[in-house]
Amino acid sequence: MVELKTNREIDEMRAAGRVVARALAAARRAAEVGVSLRELDSVARTVLRGAGASSPFLGYRPRFAPVPFPAVVCASVNDAIVHGIPDDYRLGDGDLVSIDCGAELGGWVGDAAVSFTVGRPRPADLRLIETAEAALAAGIAAAVPGNRIGDIAHAVGTVCRTAGYGIPDGFGGHGVGRTMHEDPGVPNEGPPGRGTKLRPGMVLAIEPMLIAGGTDDYACDADGWTLRTVDGSRAAHAEHTVAVTADGPRILTAP
Repeated sequence: MVELKTNREIDEMRAAGRVVARALAAARRAAEVGVSLRELDSVARTVLRGAGASSPFLGYRPRFAPVPFPAVVCASVNDAIVHGIPDDYRLGDGDLVSIDCGAELGGWVGDAAVSFTVGRPRPADLRLIETAEAALAAGIAAAVPGNRIGDIAHAVGTVCRTAGYGIPDGFGGHGVGRTMHEDPGVPNEGPPGRGTKLRPGMVLAIEPMLIAGGTDDYACDADGWTLRTVDGSRAAHAEHTVAVTADGPRILTAP
């Protein structure tokens, strides 16, 4: 069931979203050559703690997961698409990093992700990241009353496919509110004009995931969480929590 939020509740969700934005910004600033993924997780934990927020990621265990998620961010490097577990891997020159973070504050959740490079970037990585951000912007622009979920999916997918990138099959965005994953699902590809009709008060996490090699295939690591490209090509992930309002989309996880 899709839960509609009031304007006041959306304002409260914005407070959680600001915490997410600060945590992502802090992790990105800390992401230098030689810094470990576990250290980036520690940076995000400090931001959450300082804001009086908790993590919807930490301890989360969906049906597919063999163990609860052990961190407050997902840190996915190079050919890892999403759900990377922060470990002792130290960032190298030219790495492509995706950080996904959530925050729960006052009973409401915010969820966002950003991709960036460390050290000297590869031009191909910059194009991949720029396309992920463009796909996210297109999806957000389609999140208006009267449209349907399929219009968001079509907007995201068109940008990705036109650029020649793959989209991990079966993964996409979702509703957000009192919990991290609510109805409706928000695919990253699909025909326009279909699916749930968008109404003011709906809050959605829109999150394009792109595979540079053009395939949609992925494999899961032995940790049961990390999704990785099967062809070894790089991946990028971009995400915002967005409220559908009568005045247009409102990005709740913007800086």
